[in-house]
Amino acid sequence: MSDLILLRHGRSEWNERNLFTGWYDCDLIDQGIAEASAAGTTMLDAGVHPTVVHTSLQKRAIRTAQLALDTMDLMWLPVRRHWRLNERHYGDLTGRNKADTAARFGEDQVKVWRRSYDVPPPPIAEDNDHNPNGDAQYASLPTDLVPRSECLQDVVERMLPYWYDAIVPDLAAGNTVLVVAHGNSLRALVKHLDDISDDEITELNIPTGIPLRYELGPDFRPVEAKPTAARYLGDADAAAAAAAAVAAQASGN
Repeated sequence: MSDLILLRHGRSEWNERNLFTGWYDCDLIDQGIAEASAAGTTMLDAGVHPTVVHTSLQKRAIRTAQLALDTMDLMWLPVRRHWRLNERHYGDLTGRNKADTAARFGEDQVKVWRRSYDVPPPPIAEDNDHNPNGDAQYASLPTDLVPRSECLQDVVERMLPYWYDAIVPDLAAGNTVLVVAHGNSLRALVKHLDDISDDEITELNIPTGIPLRYELGPDFRPVEAKPTAARYLGDADAAAAAAAAVAAQASGN
């Protein structure tokens, strides 16, 4: 049996401002720093001790991993970073306020862009002030791999090769794997692990800074089938409240 721990980064600057973030590389705020450290404590309290870590190329995930590992006195662990664990690319919604966008385009349209499985937002414009596609960490990527917008289906398709090629081998080697990533890249992985339907995944919300634990069998599927909400470590009520807060953001509330 293998242990897989999933952790969404702590609350970020653009989470705080209720902006569509995606590939834009913002940092954590003080609350997010505290959440990241608390996640380390939660893992320790649960008897979870990662032996290898995977993150995206985005600093909010990288810093969350560093802070959690520091709390656990595991700063020396190997950390592998890859763009395939990045947040979903929000296209030309990047940098827009979620409530203002709902007021402009209508809540129904924004919900389709934000939560539907297979409908991406409009592609990012070259003159978007927050266009991340030219950032240095993507300079070596072939241009056809750098998205201009993504739906969750796109994230599933670009995340799964990394799951099979990098994370599964670590699990197969007997490691306890910690993946620190983002709301949508983790939703993509949870969809795969729990075999969640395209319709049901639209209602799944993953809060910042609260680890989920998967015990996986030799087929790298969960040993026990149970709701995603039952996999959170720590206070179940706090996790439920945090997930509800993420859901409220979908309508700009």
